[in-house]
Amino acid sequence: MTQIADDHAYLCIEKLSKVYSTRDGEVRALNNVSFTQQRGEFISHVGPSGCGKSTLLMIAAGLIPPSSGEVRVGGRKVDRPRTDIGIVFQSPVLLDWRTALGNIMLQAESRKMNRREASARARELLATVGLSGFEDRFPHELSGGMRQRVSICRALIHNPDHLLMDEPFGALDALTRDQLVLDLQALVSERRMTALFITHSIAEAVFLSDRVIVMTPRPGSIDRIIDIKLPRPRTLAMRETPEFADYSREILELFLARGVLREHRSGAEKESGNERNSGFTRLRTTAR
Repeated sequence: MTQIADDHAYLCIEKLSKVYSTRDGEVRALNNVSFTQQRGEFISHVGPSGCGKSTLLMIAAGLIPPSSGEVRVGGRKVDRPRTDIGIVFQSPVLLDWRTALGNIMLQAESRKMNRREASARARELLATVGLSGFEDRFPHELSGGMRQRVSICRALIHNPDHLLMDEPFGALDALTRDQLVLDLQALVSERRMTALFITHSIAEAVFLSDRVIVMTPRPGSIDRIIDIKLPRPRTLAMRETPEFADYSREILELFLARGVLREHRSGAEKESGNERNSGFTRLRTTAR
């Protein structure tokens, strides 16, 4: 399933494909992907490893070219690295010799921002994600979750139009991950940001998103686009509601149908299934 690009949308991905050349031949990572994103919209891409999610993000950022198709932002074709974005990767990628504040300021320095204003904004961002008082700590003095919070602040220091996140919480423990999901929701809501989020987590995608784009196995294409109609702000308790479970199950069923996930039944369940199948066979035989 694809969505035709809309010239009035903020981001338009149209008939995008990417093929890599390797020693063993060509590898098609993406195949004919089309969708749009409106300003202020949070879209998550969820899919199996190797389905081209990260490749799609890099193309949207202008960091690698597509093999065919195109990306447009604000009606303009993306043909070079974009400067209007903030990017967060799975690894924080902090400089060991810079403090938390210094790592955030690196972005401001490279963009030649006013130092005093940037420093004030950096401190504000650190406070927003619960790191007030840690401005002068070095990366080795911070936990994994703290380091990732610093990387998020660095991506936001210049108030980007578009936030791109590539599995930013994938390496974190469950409790830290939950807190960062809540922090991200607050940051995006307060600043009315437009975000493109890559994840393997169904629950994470449903919790954060206005829409979830479910990807097929490689070559990655769009299996389904799901509108998430849950009220905001969302709470962790909401994950236990029937509505949240329905969205999660819809995505899970797609992965089961595609063979991305396989459920293993116990011996008793298999025997019960065989009995049911035998019963169906008897019914069909009797019907004849």
